[in-house]
Amino acid sequence: MGKRSRIVTNISATTEFAPTVTAQRAEGDGHRRLLRERWAKLPYALGLTPFAAYVLLFLAIPTVVAVGTGFFDDSGEFTWNNLTGLAEPTILRAFGGSLVLSGVTALVGAVSGAILCFALIGSRPGGVIRSLVNSACSVLAQFGGVMLAFAFIATVGAQGLITVTLRQNFSINLYEHGAWLYTITGLMLPYLYFQIPLMVITFLPALDGLKPQWFEANATLGGGRWTYWLRLGGPILMPSFLGGLLLLFANAFSSFATAAALVGQANPIVALQIRQAMVSETVLGRANLAGAMALGMLVVMIIVMLGYSVLTSRTARWQR
Repeated sequence: MGKRSRIVTNISATTEFAPTVTAQRAEGDGHRRLLRERWAKLPYALGLTPFAAYVLLFLAIPTVVAVGTGFFDDSGEFTWNNLTGLAEPTILRAFGGSLVLSGVTALVGAVSGAILCFALIGSRPGGVIRSLVNSACSVLAQFGGVMLAFAFIATVGAQGLITVTLRQNFSINLYEHGAWLYTITGLMLPYLYFQIPLMVITFLPALDGLKPQWFEANATLGGGRWTYWLRLGGPILMPSFLGGLLLLFANAFSSFATAAALVGQANPIVALQIRQAMVSETVLGRANLAGAMALGMLVVMIIVMLGYSVLTSRTARWQR
């Protein structure tokens, strides 16, 4: 009787602890499976290491250092004095010049690039014309700096080829009212040289994303071409167009090399004012004013890129 009761007790204990053992085994298998999945993703994470290091060393750290200097004086003491320097007339004019230059070139570049994209709708996506345009725009969108400045000086500068030809053969003096090429107005011309190709690269994929079924549905319901663009195509493309407009604005606002090579010693935009503040000992009595101006540019860029992010997220819903 005693042996039988012990057997029954052992069986009941085994039955009682069996679910616990099974749960522990399942939990262990889950942990091992999770570790295997994490180890499987490790090569992909390591592949991002060079890019992450590049962003950290050449973008994140310089940005923090540049902006942080705006809150300290030359002795390392915290101060708000540099930020108050942003209200100086010279700095305000530079910010105004940058905003005007960026806004005008972004608007003209966006409209011109969109028109060029509409002209390419009829071309085959993998055709010769589309390939040539895409290749040319990819190159021209990155063509800037000293090379672009020299190209414009050699062609439409005070002694450029086109300027001299028009003056000698047609009595047309491009510089009758001053050296316009070296002002804010003159900077718009070389800026458009890379703004329009950038808009083509940005906006053309949105046009390619328009589905033929939408046009057919519009025609089936009795709508014409204008109805399609006003009520369907236009609203769908508007976020992409506005996103491209903001991207062009940010591109022009942050550009430095072309203006520095073309304008020279003048400082009509913020980027050139920052250069002047860095190479001179003091600017308006504030040694670290460049950091404060960099902070102002960063605020503008954050606002622009937040708007661009919102618009691109709306565009992505139609391209799925």
